[in-house]
Amino acid sequence: MEMNCASSENDSKAFNLSEKNETQKSDDDNEPSECKIQKTDIPDDKETLKNGQGVQECIEIKVIFNKKKYDVQIPPDATVATLKKQLQGLLGVPDSMQKLMFKGLLHDNQTLSSAGVVKGTKIMLVGSTLNDVLAVSSVSKQDVAEMEKASSTKEPLCKQKVHKKVLDKGIPEDAMPGIKNIKEPLPPAPLSGMLNKQGGKVRLTFKLEADQLWLSTKERTEKLPMSSIKNVVSESIEGHEEYHILGLQLGPTEASRYWIYWVPAQYVDAIKDAVLGKWQYF
Repeated sequence: MEMNCASSENDSKAFNLSEKNETQKSDDDNEPSECKIQKTDIPDDKETLKNGQGVQECIEIKVIFNKKKYDVQIPPDATVATLKKQLQGLLGVPDSMQKLMFKGLLHDNQTLSSAGVVKGTKIMLVGSTLNDVLAVSSVSKQDVAEMEKASSTKEPLCKQKVHKKVLDKGIPEDAMPGIKNIKEPLPPAPLSGMLNKQGGKVRLTFKLEADQLWLSTKERTEKLPMSSIKNVVSESIEGHEEYHILGLQLGPTEASRYWIYWVPAQYVDAIKDAVLGKWQYF
């Protein structure tokens, strides 16, 4: 009886082992090969983020500038300052020279959503490109040729025909007093009583806390970032050395200089230092 029991137990183990092997074999036969696996489409990372992992979807707004409409996409929680930087790249208007209007003036630290900006909102942009600023002091091809000729012969600025047209009108009646051979810090009030190349009145206001130079004419005021002015050149006016001709370099060539006449000599160095980043006068 014991032998039969043992045999029966061994047979049972053998049967179970055989059954296991058959089952394993059957599973192996049914295992799909790698090339047969159906690939599952993985959702795009951006879509995944948009649909619930912290990234807010952009809204499309319309920005109106110079009677043209521009479609701009931006997150609603972005600040007005961020929008200005985006518009600077799109339209070429420096962010510091932009005013954005929607139900009044938008302030840099506001978010678009807090200002009530939603999808489809129209925002008005008021501002000027550097090319617009240069257009106020436009230079003809003849003027450029004359300046290049004078440059090659080292002719003083005050002797060049393009500048004599303004200088020959004489010192403006409201010119600030000039003092030669003296260096003074900029006065607290704007510098006024000067002329541009068209003979129009020019006033310079230095907003050092904003790193801006406000260039004002009768028609408008341009708020120039100091960093947009590449250089400042000047020369004294022969016979009136207490005054200078001063050029603000707004672009790569001489044609992109904004010329200002009858600048009091005592402030010229302070102007250069303020614009080019030397602050020892203040």
